[in-house]
Amino acid sequence: MATVQRWSGVEVSALREAKRMSIREFAAHLGISERMISKWEAGGENIKPRPVNQAALDTCLSRSDPDTQARFSFLTKDSLVPSAEAADQPPMIGQGKVRHPNDASLMVKVEGNVFLSGPSNQPEFVPAFYIDVYPVTNAQYARLLAATGREAPERWQEGKYPDGLDDHPVVFVTWRDANAYAEWAGKVLPSSQQWEKAARGTRGTVYPWGDQPTPAKCNVRENGVGATTPVDCYQTGISPYGVYDLCGNVWEWCSTESKHGRRELKGGSWTTPFERCTPSTFNDAAETMCDDDTGFRCVAPPETFE
Repeated sequence: MATVQRWSGVEVSALREAKRMSIREFAAHLGISERMISKWEAGGENIKPRPVNQAALDTCLSRSDPDTQARFSFLTKDSLVPSAEAADQPPMIGQGKVRHPNDASLMVKVEGNVFLSGPSNQPEFVPAFYIDVYPVTNAQYARLLAATGREAPERWQEGKYPDGLDDHPVVFVTWRDANAYAEWAGKVLPSSQQWEKAARGTRGTVYPWGDQPTPAKCNVRENGVGATTPVDCYQTGISPYGVYDLCGNVWEWCSTESKHGRRELKGGSWTTPFERCTPSTFNDAAETMCDDDTGFRCVAPPETFE
């Protein structure tokens, strides 16, 4: 998790709110008076608690559960500094990004080599491929509809997505819708192994950003966002290849068939508990399923660009 460089009344108020405590409960938790808490919060940025209280606040934050830390991080984005956790971030191994010639999506190459797959970290070889840096957005999907006349997703009005959501991942798409987009763009949906390798890198980290369970790095249920977010929102949650949203925001359709008429889904979503959003987690659904937390991204073979 990140840490506070220096506490002020702003961060004190945010921590109390994140812990969902009253002033009385929070004061008792820290071992100081209610009047002191009220004074700090009223003073905002102008209040700097004494060093002994700074240390108590540090301890309170560090010992909070992951949900509380995620809420605190969301409330105090501009007050945080990286902690020693940064050393856990795997090195970036993605090569330069390229634009796909058909749908102009930004893609990055994932080299062909062995990676650790699934909950048991089974070594598997996957040949080289390119993968979309972001999930397919509403704006991109709208171009498919304009070119083909395909039926618009649920909650679009007169074939148009809601205002302000052009850079959000498209949702309410079945596997067949996702596959139709991939075919139209001259690409394919990723296999579950391609998707997982792009998320975990060659080191087999638990999360795209490393091994630390940090819900604040992705759009999951614990953060309370309650909707999709722009596909480039969580910049600290990218994978070693520089790929976004491989944990949270929307479940993503894969080409892998789990059984007849069902396909694998990867990544978790804004409705999903953080513990279920690890890239190695198995999930699947009927090809006809569509929901407000399910989208997709595509892959392409190396010869597309070489």
